[in-house]
Amino acid sequence: MTATAGSDGIDLKPRSRQVTDGIEATAARGMLRAVGLGDDDFAKPQIGVASSWNEITPCNLSLQRLAQAVKGGVHAAGGYPLEFGTISVSDGISMGHEGMHFSLVSRDVIADSVETVMMAERLDGSVLLAGCDKSLPGMLMAAARLDLASVFLYAGTIMPGWVKLEDGT
Repeated sequence: MTATAGSDGIDLKPRSRQVTDGIEATAARGMLRAVGLGDDDFAKPQIGVASSWNEITPCNLSLQRLAQAVKGGVHAAGGYPLEFGTISVSDGISMGHEGMHFSLVSRDVIADSVETVMMAERLDGSVLLAGCDKSLPGMLMAAARLDLASVFLYAGTIMPGWVKLEDGT
């Protein structure tokens, strides 16, 4: 198994070869086979797809669907996507009680967790998905720390809500 190079000679597997190539990576290859990688996949760059998807806040609900589309795009471009999750804290829920002490710090937890997975698993690049006001900077902080090819996708605004008011109140 050799590292792939782009048409411009740039190494497309700057990190993942440490877990895909050579006899010393046998155990890592076994783990990767268990999650679906086949023989041909070991020559592809491994791309982390990090998402703050959860069912707690509406701003994150579309991320699961967006991650599936991203993974299809990574496959189509010749890479192998590996999806993982991180936390997300909603100011809309956490404010007004002791939970507010965790809102701002959640950015660092997000950045730390994404950086940890990307570095520990030796992924070659990332696509970062977020939808809330703390997960966006957390993902971008991770991208800056990693010094790898990264793409950030914002989930978009949440659907507007409405309330039926009675008697003009």
